[in-house]
Amino acid sequence: MDTFDWDSIRHPLFLTLKVTFFSTFFAALLGIFFAYWMSKLRFFGRAFADAILTLPMVLPPTVLGYYLLVVFGKKGVLGHFLVEQFQYSILFNLHGAILASTIVSFPLVYRSVKAAFEDLDPEYEEIALTLGKSKWETFLTVILPLSWRGILAGSMMAYARGMGEFGATLMIAGNIPEKTQTIALAIYDSVQSGKDEFSVVLVFVASITCVLVLTISGILLKKSHW
Repeated sequence: MDTFDWDSIRHPLFLTLKVTFFSTFFAALLGIFFAYWMSKLRFFGRAFADAILTLPMVLPPTVLGYYLLVVFGKKGVLGHFLVEQFQYSILFNLHGAILASTIVSFPLVYRSVKAAFEDLDPEYEEIALTLGKSKWETFLTVILPLSWRGILAGSMMAYARGMGEFGATLMIAGNIPEKTQTIALAIYDSVQSGKDEFSVVLVFVASITCVLVLTISGILLKKSHW
């Protein structure tokens, strides 16, 4: 094939893996925090709060990207503050791509972990507290270990979702080769420019990577029943 070389695949692939790794990490942290909070607290407007936390999963990515621009753009509240105080903008760089992927994949972790927390027998937590464990120790040594399957499943799904993120990333991070061009954006570019052979290879690489992630998660989850 003379339309591309290894570097043409390596750069977007490695960038995608980097973005997806960090976005999954942050999505998992946020997902666990909000899932525990929502599974324990009962308050007026809880259903509305749950809907807001799940919203990125159903919003069109371009709409989500627009919201991110409103907040983090140079004229946005937070974006303007960052530029004025630190001469830093999250737009059109790797951090923007990670932010977009984190927000998009967060609901997958949140819903999976929240279901795992809610399925736990509350007696486990009560026994730990009775034995003198603090709430923080109980969370780390009882709740998290018993919920690991839900955490793993949500994280793996978030990883696979992050690999395919397109719309929000394009709007907040742009499509800059070797800087913000993930594999999804590279596929879009190659299709638009008529590089069919390049598109096929990128699609194959992305598909195989996602299949491997989902297969590994399935094996790990299945082992928990042995």
